[in-house]
Formats: sequence, C-alpha cells, structure tokens
Amino acid sequence: MDKFEYRKTLAGRLDSLIDVGFATFRGFVRLVLGELEFVSGRLQPFVQIRPKEVRRLVFVCLGNINRSAFADVVATGLGAHTASFGLSTNTGEPAFEKAISTAPVYGYDLAAHRATNFPDYTFQPGDLLLAMEVRHVRELIRRGIPEDSIALLGHWARPHRIHIHDPHRHTDAYFRTCFAIIHSGVANLVEELRQAGSPCLKR
Repeated sequence: MDKFEYRKTLAGRLDSLIDVGFATFRGFVRLVLGELEFVSGRLQPFVQIRPKEVRRLVFVCLGNINRSAFADVVATGLGAHTASFGLSTNTGEPAFEKAISTAPVYGYDLAAHRATNFPDYTFQPGDLLLAMEVRHVRELIRRGIPEDSIALLGHWARPHRIHIHDPHRHTDAYFRTCFAIIHSGVANLVEELRQAGSPCLKR
C-alpha cells in the first residue's frame, strides 16, 4: 500500500490528524492530560493574570528556537515589552530552520533571533513568564520563579491549548498548526492586557 492509499484508510486518517494537529500521539495525550488538569482547577493559578502589574512578557519553552522565539517576535510586533528564554538550550543559538521558514506565513521574521538559556535570563519585577507546557511551569517553580509570575500561554489560544507541543523536528504541517496556536494566544493575551491598560504595552 502506498502512502496515498494508506491515508485513505481509517488508520491513515487518524495518523494524519495527529500529525497535523498534535505532532505525535504523545503530544495529543499531553494535551488531554493538561486540559483535564485545567478542568479540575489545579491550573487555576496559571491562567489568571494581574494586567496592571505586568511590565514584560517573557516567553518560555525548552530550546528558545521555535515556540518561545516565535511568541516573542509576535508580541514585540504587537507592541509589547518582551523577552524569551529556553530551559535547556545554548545562548546564541539561531532559530531552527523550519521556524525561520514558517514564521513568514504569519508575517514575521525569525532570522535574527538568538536563543537565551535560563542562567542568562534575569527575573525582573513585573515579568510574566508564559510557558508552553505544564511541565515547564513546574520546572520554573523548581528553579525559583514566583508562582504568581507564571502563566500558560495556551489558555489564551483559540482553540484552547493548555499544552502547546514542541514542533521541533516534526512536520511542516504541525509547525504551521503550532505557530497558529501561538499567534492566537499571544494576540488574545496582548489585547486583554491592552484593554486593561497594562504597562507592558509600549506607549
């Protein structure tokens, strides 16, 4: 059976749905588990913000070469004070090639982006750290970031995505899905902050 014929089968259709929407079955499972935690109320502290106290949006993922890099450039383009870093990366690394080629689909350029590793980030009063995954939230708390300074970016995305799975080394189709979710989350969050008169928005 060739690839085209396989995708016409039920298994093929499901694989295609997972590939485009969630990257992998693990990504789908993590999303479901994250949404269950959200519905249970356990993530409530990480979906509430105090706009008047937010002075900078700081986007966080693992490598700071895909998700947080794109979120950073979107928020900057929307007029926010921003920063981004990775929990496990090398400072100075460029954005991943697929991130660079996908960003222009949404009108952004990642060619100049350079990663920042966590030890090279300095927490400032008024920073709101926006994580892509629940496990990132827990790691930030473990590393000493105040719990009330952390939120899950995917809460503002439409559709709602508490877990935004890493697109690294996955398909072009999932890269576009991932970046669309991030773009939605950032745009909705920035609009909420703008409406509330947050100081993180440039005057």
